[in-house]
Amino acid sequence: MQSQRRTTRRRPRAVLAVGAALMAAATATLTPTAATAAPADAAEAAELVAKAAQQLTVIEAQVHEAEDIVAAQQDTAATAAAQAEAARQALAVHEPQIRAIAKSTFYEQESRVATFLVSDSPEDLVQQMATLDMIAAHTNSVIAEVAAARSAAEQAQVAADQAAADAQASLDQLEAQHAEVERRAAEYQSDLARLSAAEQDRVSTLVAGPTLATPDASDLPVAPNGAAATAIEVALSKVGLPYRMGASGPSAFDCSGLTSYAYAAAGVTLPRSSRAQSQIGRQVGRGELQPGDLVFYYTPISHVALYIGNGQIVHARTYGTPLSVTTVDQGGFRFGVRLTG
Repeated sequence: MQSQRRTTRRRPRAVLAVGAALMAAATATLTPTAATAAPADAAEAAELVAKAAQQLTVIEAQVHEAEDIVAAQQDTAATAAAQAEAARQALAVHEPQIRAIAKSTFYEQESRVATFLVSDSPEDLVQQMATLDMIAAHTNSVIAEVAAARSAAEQAQVAADQAAADAQASLDQLEAQHAEVERRAAEYQSDLARLSAAEQDRVSTLVAGPTLATPDASDLPVAPNGAAATAIEVALSKVGLPYRMGASGPSAFDCSGLTSYAYAAAGVTLPRSSRAQSQIGRQVGRGELQPGDLVFYYTPISHVALYIGNGQIVHARTYGTPLSVTTVDQGGFRFGVRLTG
């Protein structure tokens, strides 16, 4: 049964922090048209668009973190609702006993009077009164259990209502964040479309690194049949597909969507955001990278790629740039993470 109790919605601090960071980034200059002065030349225009792409990367990473928070809160709300239902069922078990106690209360009082009137001896009176007292003690025990069960049910329902309100408040804010990202992304893509083909290539190179030929997975220095080999093969098969924020395949991807999809094919489940992915496995430096390692970029972490060996990565980088292979040494490299072995 759904409770009608009203609760005050509180936005959890973690979601508020993500939302504040998102709004701060969103108020920054993201496009050449919003700049205080027009770009001096095509190269400067391309650099401004590339800067906008980088800012979008940060915003999108923050939205992914908010999505993780909301998902966790929704799980908490579901658990709390289940606990509240269990508490209500535990209370319902006592209902027949309470009805029986209410019905028998009058008869118990009558029995005490009758005992005094019909007892043949003091000994019989004491024995019968002791029996009635035992019945009364049991009744009081049941009533105490019912009171405790009712209190537990009420507390569980309050907790469930608050958890549901928190999750809904966070979801509402997340939807606003998604709308802001979509607006900024459309703005960015509009600016990108106004550039010449050569300028667009310049933006792509500035943001996503130079586009390299896609190697055959069998030619890479990775042990066959392992999780890393499977993930690399799957990721390379997606080269050329479009980038789309929040997409995790099979026909479009964002950065963490690609790595999650590739490793899922190998039976390895990864968190959804790039920052969360950076916190699992064993951290390794640039010189230690092996095929299959995840590679992370920027401060704070806002981009992840899959290292395929030979100094190369495959990644989904930004709008207007298809999934591609490039050098691991594109700007902003932080560290690698080894998931297996």
